[in-house]
Amino acid sequence: MKDVHTLEELETLKYEQDALLVLYGGKECGVCHTIKPKLIELVSEHYPKIQMVYIDCHADTGICSQNSVFTLPVVQVFFGGQRFIEEVRSFSVQKLVDDIQRPYSMMFD
Repeated sequence: MKDVHTLEELETLKYEQDALLVLYGGKECGVCHTIKPKLIELVSEHYPKIQMVYIDCHADTGICSQNSVFTLPVVQVFFGGQRFIEEVRSFSVQKLVDDIQRPYSMMFD
């Protein structure tokens, strides 16, 4: 999972990557630290063509506010530059992985 530090870098990735998962977290967010390795493991295993990035909202507040992220954690999944999925605060990582299946298969199968 790559760290992103600028809004320009995030916007470029959204449109250059066919599939992008963005995890917004923070160094003081315990839930963020818990779900990050699970997300990496499950998404890498099931959806190897999804590029994953992490944004630390405590360090890069501008990126988070520009994307209307005001609570943590937030996961956004983009296909072809369009946001298909957004999960906020309390969500199941397994359900997120299941929800990715349909748009992923439409894009890559």
